[in-house]
Amino acid sequence: MSLSKIKSNTLLFEIAWEVCLQLGGIYTVIRTKAPRMVRKWDKKYCLLGPYDSNKSQAEFKQAKPEGRLAKVIGEMHNRGFDVRYGNWLCSERPQTILFNTQGNLPGIEDYKYHYWQANHIEITDDSLLNDVMALGFMLDTFFSILSEEKGDKTVIAHFHEWMAAAAIPEMRRKNLPISIVFTTHATMLGRYLAMNDDNFYQNLPNYDWHKEASHFNIQSQVRLERAGAHGAHIFTTVSDITAIECKHLLEREPDMLVPNGLNIERFLALHEFQNLHRMYKSKLHEFVMGHFFPSYTFDLDKTLYFFSSGRFEYTNKGFDVTLEALARLNYKMQQENSDRTVVFFLITRQPVYSILADVLSRRAMMETMRKACDEISEQIQERLFASIAQGVYPRVDKLVDDYWQLRLRQFIHEWKVDAWPSIVTHEVVDNQNDAVLHKLRECGLLNQEENRVKVVYHPDFISGNNPLFDMDYDQFVRGCHLGVFPSTYEPWGYTPLECIARGVPAVTSDLAGFGSYVSTHLEEQDRPGLFISRRSGNSYDTAVNELSDFMLDFIKQGRRNRIDLRNSVESSSVRFDWAHMGKNYDEAHEKAYRAFHRDYEA
Repeated sequence: MSLSKIKSNTLLFEIAWEVCLQLGGIYTVIRTKAPRMVRKWDKKYCLLGPYDSNKSQAEFKQAKPEGRLAKVIGEMHNRGFDVRYGNWLCSERPQTILFNTQGNLPGIEDYKYHYWQANHIEITDDSLLNDVMALGFMLDTFFSILSEEKGDKTVIAHFHEWMAAAAIPEMRRKNLPISIVFTTHATMLGRYLAMNDDNFYQNLPNYDWHKEASHFNIQSQVRLERAGAHGAHIFTTVSDITAIECKHLLEREPDMLVPNGLNIERFLALHEFQNLHRMYKSKLHEFVMGHFFPSYTFDLDKTLYFFSSGRFEYTNKGFDVTLEALARLNYKMQQENSDRTVVFFLITRQPVYSILADVLSRRAMMETMRKACDEISEQIQERLFASIAQGVYPRVDKLVDDYWQLRLRQFIHEWKVDAWPSIVTHEVVDNQNDAVLHKLRECGLLNQEENRVKVVYHPDFISGNNPLFDMDYDQFVRGCHLGVFPSTYEPWGYTPLECIARGVPAVTSDLAGFGSYVSTHLEEQDRPGLFISRRSGNSYDTAVNELSDFMLDFIKQGRRNRIDLRNSVESSSVRFDWAHMGKNYDEAHEKAYRAFHRDYEA
């Protein structure tokens, strides 16, 4: 049966912990894919997730439910559950139902005891696990009531990750007439193992999942994830790399892959996105002037901005390889007497006390200087015009008041400092043991004037409220020249894809789902501006040398070549749009529909 025929009598629910709740990559998956799903399914598509009283309201607008959903939600209210219907405030406004897992849910303790008896999964006393079970209980109740109210409609429920999937075992035990899809974006155990084993993929066949889950004290989480994988009619994951992980750690091979995409916003005129690059690069220039120029200056027209970003997983994200490669790049540039400068930004999140006082004060002082320069410019313009209009050749010393000349001398005096620029923007809680700071000190990337590679370690994510950059993360990406992500564990990896979508060349790796997908599906000539670091089977030293050589070749390109490369990168990004990548989800839903009806009718 085709998808069009399935849609005519089917309701599709997509369930994720990160619906209206930005925590990680799954938020991006669900949010960017939702517009396509609404256009395909209209009112037959609905998103489900937990309600967070502190965060959900920013992205969720409550509304009055109608039809079957109104009956189901009304019955849940009658049973004492706090369930909220509305719309996610993103493109196409998908209808959304959020379940409040906080507080005392009626019957939750009995449910957890029954869950342990029926499914042999003991839930340890942990705040997140308690919320996960509360959501599972409410979803189980929701789908049980819906099964009675659905009339002639069939239902597909697509669960993402273990935190949203606790309801699956009970739904299958009750034999609810619902087709179930479960997608894992990264196995819980795999993430822990990869952080502690440099040969994770080589050792995958040898792990005892039960023993390792016990070692990391994540037995409940792993059992919930396994129950979701084995309980689904169709089990999927995002990449062939993660499929291998699932086979060994979850002991079920995925039925198919659902690679991630994005909503690719393309510009009709090529100069439009080039203009955006220039605009946001100028903002990075402002930050760099404020951060570095009090100590020394360099030519911004010959400066390139590289960056890496992601959650703080030092080896998993390839931060170790990146920093070592930058140190070797710095040496090579010095040996060649290069006139270029590279400023590398590392954007991640670590526990911090606050922004460093010196960093913040220099930024504030620069803003004060800018305002003063604006006032001086206005005064000069008015006096220059008046002088010429009177036919008098202007005297430069009379165009600016003595007050402003004094202020300029004060600014220049106060601006200069006799110290190297800081390598970090914040006061890190565990400064002495922070892996990034330790590496920077070890390899001598301390922002000395003679260094051709400068470093800015920003241990907080960038947003529009950031006082140092004054722009959103996607704007920051547009202003950069190269994204660097040589990961050793990355089930998919949105960061290089986000670069490509914005016309920015990027480095990924063959141990990242995205890098593996590109290697498998695209010929080398079809992936301009994307360098795939060979981490599989290669030594650390080999990976570092390959990356430093690539970066050295990149900085030697002329400006015209970099513009052409950005054009090619932006043009190739369309192949990763959800319009193409979303077809895998269509196939998964068709397969689940058929698998359920085959099992249910049997």
